[in-house]
Amino acid sequence: MAGKRAANLLSLAVLSFLRERPMHPYEMSTLMRERGLSYSIKLNFGSLYATIAGLLVQGRIDIRNTEREGNLPERTVYTITPLGLEELQTSITDILKAPAKEYPRFTAGLTMLGHLAPEQVMELLGQRLDALRALIAKDTKIRADALAQGVEEVFLLEVEYSLALYQAELAWLQALIPRISGTFARPADGVLRWKFLTEEQNHE
Repeated sequence: MAGKRAANLLSLAVLSFLRERPMHPYEMSTLMRERGLSYSIKLNFGSLYATIAGLLVQGRIDIRNTEREGNLPERTVYTITPLGLEELQTSITDILKAPAKEYPRFTAGLTMLGHLAPEQVMELLGQRLDALRALIAKDTKIRADALAQGVEEVFLLEVEYSLALYQAELAWLQALIPRISGTFARPADGVLRWKFLTEEQNHE
């Protein structure tokens, strides 16, 4: 069991927090929200406790002590083990050094775009532009508020990266939408044949 790698990102988040200091699960979940880890890791209490239980069995974390504050339930405080520290450092190295193939829903939708009429697609992408602008505004405020509250910038890089992706997609869509032409034909196979305007045609 101890030789098996911790495969999921939530496990790495737990290890990273315990690398900073011993803490209980509620504190981990609070830090995840404060630092915007929801941009890259899906969190709920059930999965967090299951992940902690798994890391405990694997020997990557250990129980340091239990504590109680007032009338609150007793909380278990965990600490990272040498095996957990090795796992954390190895996994971060693997993630950072090489890109991995991911499967975004939007990319899949683009591969099926030819089943809709160009006018419909332009309308839908226009709605997506509005949504992207709202996300950019929201994340910009989240980052600014976090910095104002004293959150270190190193813990906000995922928000910065998310913003960069939104902004890149926004720019790409703004260039794509004007290229879509209303000239198309529906052949026997039922798939629309699109004609995209060139940049020169678009400016005529």
